Amino acid sequence: MHEDICRPIRELRLIQLSYDWGYRTVELHAFGRNDKGNELLRVYQVGGTSKSGEPTGWKLSRVDEINSLSVLEEQFLGPRSAYKTGDKALSGPIYCEL
Repeated sequence: MHEDICRPIRELRLIQLSYDWGYRTVELHAFGRNDKGNELLRVYQVGGTSKSGEPTGWKLSRVDEINSLSVLEEQFLGPRSAYKTGDKALSGPIYCEL
């Protein structure tokens, strides 16, 4: 599973995350664990639905809440200017990041 998530980071590919409540189209910036052991994705949402009502912007997604992950053909340009490596929310190991 880690390679399935790290590959689109290396290839700068958009991904679609499907949940019980909808889907998000995102630029994936980092994948790692938090201090509670949960695997998380740091993403910038560019489309889809949002539980918070904010359809674009920075989000943290718990991997165990995702029903499916689809790698799209469309690429993005690279890290967003506000992105900082070593994301503090990923206080466990970071498996891969931009």
